[in-house]
Amino acid sequence: MARDDDTPTVEPVRGLDLGRRLIFKEVEIAGSGVIILTGPSSCGKGEIAKAMCELLSIERDRWLSMGDILRRTYERARSPDFMKLLADRYSISDQVPILDCIDSKPELARKIEEQAVPLAAALARKRGVSADWRTASQLDWLEYCTTHGLLVPNRWTQALIAADIQQLPDLDKKIFLLDGYPRTRVAAERLLEDLAALHLPVLKVLHLSISKQEMLHRAGLRGRIDDDKDSLLKRFEFYVENVQPSVDYLKEKLGSDRIALIDAHQPHYTTQDDGTSRFDLGRSIENVVRSALRGLGLPRFIIDRMLASQQAKAARAN
Repeated sequence: MARDDDTPTVEPVRGLDLGRRLIFKEVEIAGSGVIILTGPSSCGKGEIAKAMCELLSIERDRWLSMGDILRRTYERARSPDFMKLLADRYSISDQVPILDCIDSKPELARKIEEQAVPLAAALARKRGVSADWRTASQLDWLEYCTTHGLLVPNRWTQALIAADIQQLPDLDKKIFLLDGYPRTRVAAERLLEDLAALHLPVLKVLHLSISKQEMLHRAGLRGRIDDDKDSLLKRFEFYVENVQPSVDYLKEKLGSDRIALIDAHQPHYTTQDDGTSRFDLGRSIENVVRSALRGLGLPRFIIDRMLASQQAKAARAN
């Protein structure tokens, strides 16, 4: 169609939603601070953390989980600066025997003695000569506990978290994700003190929630050797008695608007050609990720576009 002066006109395209055609190539949260991700065992913290890092452009080394921090600590033991920080500020050293350190209480001494034979073997492999288990240093014990699935002293956990945060580059410019910590009220108190000293705000606490029955079901599917029913029930009891109170403390100190309770059990089923339903793990995780992003305050429209862009990127990569 043209006007009398032959100037072409453009007909409106009815029903065209330009919003659906928006592509977010990269989304990033500006400024500094931490997003805390917490919840019971088997609630999917790792999967959700990974997805949020990809969607919010959080670099992998800014996703801090307790297991990774313990492993990185003894892997970085050759770094003089890091070891000096641990020794000077947190009294954790490779020069101090574990049995003679400030943490060596009767309960810890008994725990170490119970591991005498395998600990001595581990020291011999590490040093290349036979070794007395009593000569194990604090860092020797940290490495042994991490590789054998044993708990380290609570003071160490708090100290290593603080040291790892302090070692992050660009703390005043980029956010980071803290996965699975704090796990007790005392740890929550210490964490807030450490963050305040570094002038870092808690942007949001995402509290993932599943039932005891769902936790047992997921752990059964995971099939880990330490996922027997008694151990799992103890973990859930620990969550109720310790992790939940730590979240309550954070709510008390930060305000309820800074805490988002996320339903981590949002299953999605896809109908097959034969009419049967099949559980879709990917879409189920996506449902929880949507809830987590809404918990951060993002509008649904933006979340839809972010996820669509991520899916398109994954499709191109394949």
